[in-house]
Amino acid sequence: MSSTNSPFGQNEWLVEEMYRKFRADPSSVDESWHEFLRGYLPESAEPGNGQPVPADPPPAPPAAPAAPPAPAAPAAPPAPVAAAPAAPAPAPAELPADDETQVLRGAAAAVVKNMNASLEIPTATSVRAIPAKLMIDNRTVINNHLTRNRGGKISFTHLLGYAIVQAVKKFPNMNRHFAEIDGKPNAVTPAHTNLGLAIDLQGKDGKRSLVVAAIKGCEALEFAEFVAAYED
Repeated sequence: MSSTNSPFGQNEWLVEEMYRKFRADPSSVDESWHEFLRGYLPESAEPGNGQPVPADPPPAPPAAPAAPPAPAAPAAPPAPVAAAPAAPAPAPAELPADDETQVLRGAAAAVVKNMNASLEIPTATSVRAIPAKLMIDNRTVINNHLTRNRGGKISFTHLLGYAIVQAVKKFPNMNRHFAEIDGKPNAVTPAHTNLGLAIDLQGKDGKRSLVVAAIKGCEALEFAEFVAAYED
């Protein structure tokens, strides 16, 4: 307990507390107390038994200034890249001096003959727009059935060709053609329906041409028979 005769009076406990902190760790006490606490001797300490008050630790010598970084070596200039030599421009293809002609033979000659003859026949063109959703769905059903059974595939050409044959059977007047017999004009109704379908094929020389596949007697064929005759 602090003495009432102490010059600090009732605050002596605070001085002793600061003194104990100073002895344990001088840095834990504000520097304004250091000079006083170095010479302070608490009344409770007996003569000859007091321990010396630790002095403030000497200030650490200033750190040596860091050496300035060595200047970076200048980067070597990039080696010049040799430009690739420009590819020589392709020589322009030589144009033929004269027009190229080729004699048409075989199927090509027959097509040209028929096309020239058709120019003398009066024709009329009629266009009708019809929904094709049902045809698309039926083709899907048929192909799925073929996949599950014998295989094969039906094209729109098969369906359209067979539909034309059925339309001609229903309207035979649309299958008539004109012919001059014994010097008199005649309207001829064929006994059978023969259907010709033009197919784009590649010849032996690599050139493509239209080949007409003729199917005889179509009016008597079922759809499967019609497809088989078309494929033959």
